[in-house]
Amino acid sequence: MATIETGGTTTSVWGGGASPFAIPSKKLGMWLFIVSDALTFSALLIAYSYSRVASADWPLPFHFWPSIVVASVMTFCLLSSSVTMVMAVAAAKQGRVGATVNWLLATMLGGVAFIILHANEWRTLIGEGLRPFDNPWGSPLFGATFFTCTGLHMLHVTIGVIVLGVMAIGFKKGRYPADYVEISGLYWHFVDLVWMFIFPLIYLMSVPLEH
Repeated sequence: MATIETGGTTTSVWGGGASPFAIPSKKLGMWLFIVSDALTFSALLIAYSYSRVASADWPLPFHFWPSIVVASVMTFCLLSSSVTMVMAVAAAKQGRVGATVNWLLATMLGGVAFIILHANEWRTLIGEGLRPFDNPWGSPLFGATFFTCTGLHMLHVTIGVIVLGVMAIGFKKGRYPADYVEISGLYWHFVDLVWMFIFPLIYLMSVPLEH
């Protein structure tokens, strides 16, 4: 606590009542989770990068069409869902229940579209022979790192969609305050941010140079 000393007496600058740096426990918990999860994804992406640099036969399986185009659409879905999540938080703080629920549903729609496109991509790659420790194009480590990084991210998106659905129902019924919508928004923005590292590192840098 800061103090000022005047004329031999010490006066407190802050009168008390509540900590000036207070943060709701649930929001603090979410920030701590985001930090720890960021470390997890960082470790996975570093492992992917190291495996790629250390392997002489690292495959480049993603052609502009359809892989990069589909991945770009997936990116658009997530970025759009971040915008709708911002609108949901703003509506919740203004007490507009209907608008909040609608924006949350729009955010969920973007997440579901991403999951469907990603699952279809997995199905296509598995059909072409990609396995966690084997693939027909080169280093077997590609499958392990690809499925781990994208699979963990897709799991986060799936959990996020479920959480937003619960939040939409609870907020509509008055069970959850606007702060809960904001906290779920922090998680969703983090998931979107992680994809912005996965997309260029795993997809854009795996496009073969065609002459």
